[in-house]
Amino acid sequence: MKILKGKTALVTGATRGIGKAIAMKFAEAGANVAFTYRQKNGAAEELEATITAMGVNCKGYAADAADYAATEAVVKQIIADFGRIDILVNNAGITKDGLLMRMSEEQWDAVITTNLKSAFNFTRIIVPIMAKQRGGSIINMSSVVGVSGNAGQCNYSASKAGLIGFSKSVAKEMGPRGIRVNCIAPGFIQTDMTSALPEEMREAWAKSIPLRRGGTPEDVANVALFLASDLSSYITGQVINCCGGMNC
Repeated sequence: MKILKGKTALVTGATRGIGKAIAMKFAEAGANVAFTYRQKNGAAEELEATITAMGVNCKGYAADAADYAATEAVVKQIIADFGRIDILVNNAGITKDGLLMRMSEEQWDAVITTNLKSAFNFTRIIVPIMAKQRGGSIINMSSVVGVSGNAGQCNYSASKAGLIGFSKSVAKEMGPRGIRVNCIAPGFIQTDMTSALPEEMREAWAKSIPLRRGGTPEDVANVALFLASDLSSYITGQVINCCGGMNC
């Protein structure tokens, strides 16, 4: 069922992992898809070609999501190319893990800027567009680490917890304009980021999850599809944990 037919979605950081799965899921549901990536590479061209072959419009844009002026220019181009933006997924993010006592200022600033400020940039610039359209759905990619914390990830946890507070505040501000804002908090998801962990650590993590497995990017994409569509038309300001029960 093409539940997003006629809508245009913008997904940041979409060339791999969760972002890529969301972009693909939205296209399958009939949405036109704009996506951003930090550096030009073959993955962006491949994704663009794959989604275009589904019969929807798709275009990738190289941009530093943490740069406000660059974000403004990209959004302006997307509006010129697509005419509207109905769905925004703030997915761009990085990790620079380390214990607080050993964490450098650069590690802190890089994660906060990329994970939190980039969401502010895109949301601040796109909200007036959605307000004129009298509606829209914004989905911010948080993490169970932003809900519960995690040793060795105080910068990442702070950025993802910040996204939750940001989302709830904007949901209250923009609800009267028909704009919904929600968070997804993924748990242990099988991506390039988690595949770098030692095998024994990944196995131990899976055993601690009630569903006894790590999640897949498509698991998260299914939640994003629900939040992007009219199926969730009365849901805003919420955090949906997609974690197999590890944070229940």
